[in-house]
Amino acid sequence: MQQAQKEKEDDEDESCPEEFVGLCDFTASDSDQLSFSTGDRILVHAKTSSEWWWGELHGVFGYVPTSYLLHQGLEEDDNSLEDPWQDEEYFSSYGTLRLHLEMLADKPRTEAYRQTILNNSSSLRGKALMDLGCGTGIISLFCAQLAKPSVVYAVEASSMVDYTRQLVKKNGYEAVVTVLQGRAEEIDLPKQVDVLVSEWMGNCLLFEFMVESVLVARDRWLREGGVMWPSSAVLTLVPCQAQSYYTEKMAFWERPYGLDFTALKPLAQQEFFTKPKFSHLTQPDDCLATPCDVISLDMHTLQVTDLEEMKGQFEFPVKKLGTFHGFTAWFAVHFQSLETGAATVELNTGPNSEPTHWKQTLFMLDSPVTVHIGDSISGAIVLRRNPVWRRHMTVTIQWSINTTSEGKDNCQIQTKSFPMWR
Repeated sequence: MQQAQKEKEDDEDESCPEEFVGLCDFTASDSDQLSFSTGDRILVHAKTSSEWWWGELHGVFGYVPTSYLLHQGLEEDDNSLEDPWQDEEYFSSYGTLRLHLEMLADKPRTEAYRQTILNNSSSLRGKALMDLGCGTGIISLFCAQLAKPSVVYAVEASSMVDYTRQLVKKNGYEAVVTVLQGRAEEIDLPKQVDVLVSEWMGNCLLFEFMVESVLVARDRWLREGGVMWPSSAVLTLVPCQAQSYYTEKMAFWERPYGLDFTALKPLAQQEFFTKPKFSHLTQPDDCLATPCDVISLDMHTLQVTDLEEMKGQFEFPVKKLGTFHGFTAWFAVHFQSLETGAATVELNTGPNSEPTHWKQTLFMLDSPVTVHIGDSISGAIVLRRNPVWRRHMTVTIQWSINTTSEGKDNCQIQTKSFPMWR
């Protein structure tokens, strides 16, 4: 009797699909996927994997990416909605040494901040500074050691702050460095600061959106005419080859062990190429064109509302014959000099610079395309912040290939969206 009741309940669960709402537009890349727009109500019949569900919209069925969906019972002002900033998860990750070791061991990153402070040490003497998201306090310690400011407010929201206080005391700078625990939106400082320094950058520059906290702190605590470090930032894009990654994830299924596994290639494309690949190392020779800066930020004038959607245009004259597998993105930040004649410090995370812990971000096309010298790849990129989960975003790239090869027509405009999800 109990077994029969359970089977009945299972049948009822399968016959009652759940309704979800589209968080942003999604364009199907093959006949097995289902296109939908922001706000569409999608019936999910089967949760086939953690990333793809079987859904229905207006009587049409197909796979839908889970990261684009919000349960219909949750609204942005619903009290039952999980913290949209996911603070507990986010800050707990910075309460352990794993990430701090990765960042501190990143010599180009850490030396860029140290060199900036050293280059401007005379101008920083006697000034008030804030180090937002200070972590272990390395930048605050550089300031105290190299520049002799009047005070450094080292602000950290994670539990690492207890160790930061110990490190400040251990190094003998507790008279200069004041360690405060809390978010930028909540802390109170005794006075405004002359310089706000922070290492806020994420994958593809904006991911995780710590930059919003930096802008809030700027508007609350940076005096008029004060300086932001970094002072500016750019996101750079280039069409690229990624043969080894394509072979590893896609070509593998053609004849493994002498057997035909090509039936798995559509599933492999969905699983491996739908999201961007973080921590990818693009070799300079893999770049098919000269890189292009597609988005620029002025940290003194950037507003929080600007973060909701950022757009950039690109046109890449192809420089070499090769296979166009996708786009690689990276960022560079610059530190304004306070002293006449002092060099501006740049931290560049691109393939022509010393590798950093960010490396680059790879956006794979669904299918590779052969391109030739003289071809042109043009289009646009949009970084759209997730309307509910505020540390996430979607990167949408639209492109077309204008070819000069005989007997070939120009490619149609293509679009692909990549959810960046923690």
